[in-house]
Parts: sequence; C-alpha cells; structure tokens
Amino acid sequence: MTHLWGRITSINVRKVVWAGQELGLDLPRTDAGGTFGLTQDADYLRRNPNGLVPMLEDDDGAVVLWESNVIVRYLCARYPRNGLYPESLTARFQAEMWMDWQQTTLNKAGRMAFLQLIRVPAAERDPAVIAQSVAETEPLLAMLDNHLATHEYMLGDCFTMADIPIACEAHRWFNLPQPRATWPHLERWYESMRTRPAAVGVLDQTLS
Repeated sequence: MTHLWGRITSINVRKVVWAGQELGLDLPRTDAGGTFGLTQDADYLRRNPNGLVPMLEDDDGAVVLWESNVIVRYLCARYPRNGLYPESLTARFQAEMWMDWQQTTLNKAGRMAFLQLIRVPAAERDPAVIAQSVAETEPLLAMLDNHLATHEYMLGDCFTMADIPIACEAHRWFNLPQPRATWPHLERWYESMRTRPAAVGVLDQTLS
C-alpha cells in the first residue's frame, strides 16, 4: 500500500500527485499541513521528524520518504513508465540536476513574491520584498526560456521527472497577480505541461 500525506495547495504535494498520475498509480492522500494540521502530531513526527509535507509511505509503511523531489524520483524509479525515470546515467543525473535547481535556486528566488502576493493580506504586503523576489526570479526564468528554445522538454524530446517540479514552479509564478515578462519558449513548454491529462488537479489549482 502506498499513501501520501499533504494538502494539494502545497507546491511540493502537487509534484508528487502529478507524478503519481503520470505513472497511473492509485495514490490515496490524506490532507495534512496548514489548516489541516497533523504534521506536528507525535505519530506524524515519529515517521517524519521534518514535520512538513509531503510524506510518502510505501510497502505498508516499510518505506517512508519526506522530501518532494526525492519522492518523485522514488516513484518514477519504483514504478517505471513512459521514460519518466531516465535509463541512461547521464540523462538521469541531468534530470536530478534540474530537480535540485528547482528546489535550491528557483523556488528560493520566487518564494517571497508568492508569500507576499498570495498569503499576506494586501494591506500588509511589502513591495520591496516582492520587487527583490521578482529581480531574483526573472533571470532564472530567462535562463529556462533560453534552455527551452532548443529543447521540447527539460531533457530534450521526451517528458521526464525533471519537467514535473519546474512546471509546478512555473504554475505558481505564472498565476501570481502581477505583471511579468514574456518568455515564449518557456510559455510554449508550460502550455504543453498544463494540458497533459495527468496534470489535471495540479496545474489547474488556484493558488492559496
């Protein structure tokens, strides 16, 4: 039995849900985190001392993982389908490189604009914090646009696990209530992500 813990409003939970749908998995999910609580309960912390979402339990709890991109990698490796987990060592680590970049660089740059524009009341927002986040994020999106000018997907001509976290990040940025620059290649790629059948319930979510 495989079970996912975490609310769908979390970008990190959305990654895992999408991966599961791409793989055709039955992935039951329990809402946790935010207003749903549970993440600081003793039983949850015993399994996930990080106290955040998502958390994946597999093999009836014998396997417990609690980092979103690691969970995506695990599912794609354990349940291989449609080339999501690249077979060649080079392609696999290129996918891992982009996934780590999303988590450590792209997400870090855009996080404060998201928090300010979505989770902070309008009267309490700090325009300087938003501007700084935009200034850090836009060069990274320009870099992605340049990469996608010569790649249909993040790794070339096929969809892989690398596309999932970056598309979830693009979904969040593109849906912020603010003007943004135009990146034609990134937008072409994102539209192809948004219209994937397995992205239903993920890239059509309202930000909250």
